[in-house]
Amino acid sequence: MVPPKKKPAKKKAPSKKVSQPKGKTAVTAGPGRDEGVDEFWEAAEPLMGEGLIAEGTIMGGACVRAGKEFVAMPHHKGPGLVVKLPKARVAELIEGGTGQSFAPAGKVFSEWVLVEDHDEKAWQKLLRESVAFVTK
Repeated sequence: MVPPKKKPAKKKAPSKKVSQPKGKTAVTAGPGRDEGVDEFWEAAEPLMGEGLIAEGTIMGGACVRAGKEFVAMPHHKGPGLVVKLPKARVAELIEGGTGQSFAPAGKVFSEWVLVEDHDEKAWQKLLRESVAFVTK
């Protein structure tokens, strides 16, 4: 008895995965970056230099991570910092008028807050709070 012929394997499309260089600390233009997000990268640069965060991707755009955990990203619709914090801290920032709910496509992300007013020192403080939150 003759064994049946095997079908040729389907060819897979090449992966679109983008690798990030290890130990990258310089803030330079790159994939997912627009000129309107310079303030975000300027605020993130010192923490990147300390090795606390590194550049990554989220939802097809650029972000910063602490290890595998998301920390923050530039706002995709204009100037601003979108940062991950505990729910209570997000509520505090919103109630105090510093932040707004982050709701891409209408879905509120309860541990993320949008801070549009640029204040580099305040943004760096929020980034440090986020690193402490996501790495605990």
